[in-house]
Amino acid sequence: MTGSRDHGITTGRRDHDGTTAEWRNDGGGGHGGDQCGDHGGDQGGDHGRGGARGTGGGHRRAGGRGGAGGRGGAGGRGCRGVRSPGWAAVKGAGAGGANLLAVRSHNTALVLDLLRAAGAGGVSRLELAERTGLTPQAVSKITARLREEGLAAEAGHRASTGGKPRTLLRLVPEAGHAVGVHLDRDGVRTVLVDLAGTVVAQRWAPADFGVGAEGVVELVVREVTAGVASLEAAEGPSRSDGGDRGGLGGAAPLGGAGPLGVSALAGSDVGVSALGVSVLGVGVALPGPLDHLRGVLHRVTGFPEWDGFPLRDALARRLGVPVVVDKDTNAAALGLALGGAAGGSGSSFAYLYFGTGLGAGLVLGGAVHRGARTGAGEFGHQVVQWGGPLCGCGDRGCVEALCLAAVARGDLPEAGRVLGVGAANLVALLDVDLVLIGGRTVTEAPEPFLRGVTEVLDARAHRTGEPPLPVRVAAGGVADGAAQLVLAPVFGRADD
Repeated sequence: MTGSRDHGITTGRRDHDGTTAEWRNDGGGGHGGDQCGDHGGDQGGDHGRGGARGTGGGHRRAGGRGGAGGRGGAGGRGCRGVRSPGWAAVKGAGAGGANLLAVRSHNTALVLDLLRAAGAGGVSRLELAERTGLTPQAVSKITARLREEGLAAEAGHRASTGGKPRTLLRLVPEAGHAVGVHLDRDGVRTVLVDLAGTVVAQRWAPADFGVGAEGVVELVVREVTAGVASLEAAEGPSRSDGGDRGGLGGAAPLGGAGPLGVSALAGSDVGVSALGVSVLGVGVALPGPLDHLRGVLHRVTGFPEWDGFPLRDALARRLGVPVVVDKDTNAAALGLALGGAAGGSGSSFAYLYFGTGLGAGLVLGGAVHRGARTGAGEFGHQVVQWGGPLCGCGDRGCVEALCLAAVARGDLPEAGRVLGVGAANLVALLDVDLVLIGGRTVTEAPEPFLRGVTEVLDARAHRTGEPPLPVRVAAGGVADGAAQLVLAPVFGRADD
């Protein structure tokens, strides 16, 4: 069972082997916050307590506790964020966080994830039952619903021993899309990805944070809308416009919910929700500091006037679809983690991102680590030289200031060594398994950075008697990772 409670207005959905029922209680004022759980149909004991933040942004707790023989579900508690001083909260908006894209049940997410992993070749219902631990009856009901909604389709047949050939099922990638936006200080990159994570359209435009928050919001809305419209023009109308491609296009009208439980925003501008392409949501990644849960910006380095701006709500209102906001480093780290860049699902790594600024995305125990206030990973602003050059954050001797100064004078080896000093501090604190480095400054000339970081970390390992820590260059596409902020929860791969 999934549900939420927000100031006395309770909504939810019950799912028992494919049977769903909406319920809503417009009762009096309860405590602002969200509680979600997952009651898993056939898996008697599949009752979980754990991570999911809800509308308005509440704290999320990862994992979950499952009953005997069951699986931990998704849930959580949190209080609605208050309005930030200096900026008016956008009325009628506020959808944010992984709970926006909650599927009907944890079991449905398991099946969707396996369909995606199987690729075009597909997978049989029997294999789905074996891999998920669900009963064949539960799998049949889930897959029947997914086929009806255009999310799954036949992929052929496979011979079986002692029986009729098994029907193979596959995910329909074009049934839904997510938009990923990398909003940097000098440009905005927008990608549109399908359910399989394949980039089907992308754009880039120059940007200037100096024009102010409202001007940047206008730019992002224009780029997202143009990107989605370009795919619509190339592929034709979706099912909602009389086409026959199926999928989720138009299935989530304003104020309603589509097959994956995606709620759009009542009272929002038309935005991309009126286009024929099925858009589940928009993930936006940009430099911190910011509040991931509420989608509110803090003092972006060099642009203090952004402090308190409700970016998530402003974009959601204009675009008409759910929006998730996170730091660029976190989005990139999420994309790398889901892509298997660090190996197993429980691995820990630090992704050092050097673009127009310097930060770190941290994945600890397989989950993105944001900290209590999304402040984790402000790697570039650790002071390593007392009384050093002034940094844009107002401090002196920060790793970011020293690295940028070295790059500006063409001394990339020195920039690599400084990056290595910062990395060594991070490794000493977090004991990660791997260090990845990336960002445009690194990828333009990776060798001096790779060598500098490796040499400093190797020297530290020699002093401590620990084995050398692997260091690798990783592309870490921020826009692609931002799209995963939207897609990951659909497949039960929420990152925290």
